[in-house]
Amino acid sequence: MSATAKKHQPTQSRVLSYAGALLETMDGALAAHANTFIMGQGVDDFKGIFGSTTGLADKYGAKRVFDVPLMEEGMTGVAIGASLAGDYPITTHIRADFAFLAMNQIINLASKYRYMFGGIMSCPMLIRLVVGRSWGQGAQHSQSPQATFAHYPGLTVVMPSTSQAIVDMYPQIINRHPGPVISIEHRLLYNLDFSVSASAKPIPLTSYVAREGRDVTVVATSVMVLEAMRAAQYVSDKAGIEVEVIDLNSISHPDWDLVANSARKTGKLVIADTSWLEYGVAAEVCRQLMLRDPAILRQPPAMLGMVAAPCPTAKSLEDIYYPSQHETVDAILAQVRGAAHGIELPDERSMTEGYKRFRGPF
Repeated sequence: MSATAKKHQPTQSRVLSYAGALLETMDGALAAHANTFIMGQGVDDFKGIFGSTTGLADKYGAKRVFDVPLMEEGMTGVAIGASLAGDYPITTHIRADFAFLAMNQIINLASKYRYMFGGIMSCPMLIRLVVGRSWGQGAQHSQSPQATFAHYPGLTVVMPSTSQAIVDMYPQIINRHPGPVISIEHRLLYNLDFSVSASAKPIPLTSYVAREGRDVTVVATSVMVLEAMRAAQYVSDKAGIEVEVIDLNSISHPDWDLVANSARKTGKLVIADTSWLEYGVAAEVCRQLMLRDPAILRQPPAMLGMVAAPCPTAKSLEDIYYPSQHETVDAILAQVRGAAHGIELPDERSMTEGYKRFRGPF
């Protein structure tokens, strides 16, 4: 085949679940780099962190894929030491909340080595955190701590929202990022299928436009990107409103110019995050826009996030704790047409209605 024919050959796409993309990239990292290893509670279990590490212990052996005791701080210390010695550790936390037990190692050590030693030493490593959601996860198994970690210089924080983002970003992180990188994965995404293809422009370790539009900008993170995309299709069908969706993607290193240009184009903004609004990602988006141009928006933005309280365990309360598709659509319509927009809203009142219905805590 000639070079010209190859250039114009259609890109082959395939269907790959979020968990499948994680497994594929973990397998690829172990196969390509002899110094890479994976550790965490349940990584060698038959379920393999919801299918993201299944079978890897059998394939690569217990020295490279292994379980650890309940010792998050100790595990992270081992990972830091291994990283400084030339290995590449991938640590996993089956719930993002468990990383709080390793805050001293992450914040005071891993994030600061490059600075303290003038770039001579660094900690290239990947820390995977899973955000719990649905079926009574409650106050201690459902937190989404992206704003907490992004606050500290020296940490790179990403929140892949699709299989494509994982397939594109994880090899970039493992192959050449000086680290440490914290990747926050949402449990509601794991069982979803996505179209994945090889691209000349892979998803970068920063923000990108997930959907182009002209009427209102939605800046979203993680699973809220999918909620925004669903809402965008709804308002397009119902009201002819075209929503531009920006996947913030990197919480620590977003493309603020991209966000600002979109907000300037539409003049209207909705921010949809997976955590609390107070002192969080939504607040930082607003701060960055106001620093660039106080008149960038024609009206105050709308913000969607968790209710300012610990997550309730009861399903009936959890349904009103997280923003639903009903609220997301309403926020978009209100930005464009006003609060009395008069357009029928979707009946969907629980965020989990469009995703897997869990029958157990994991």
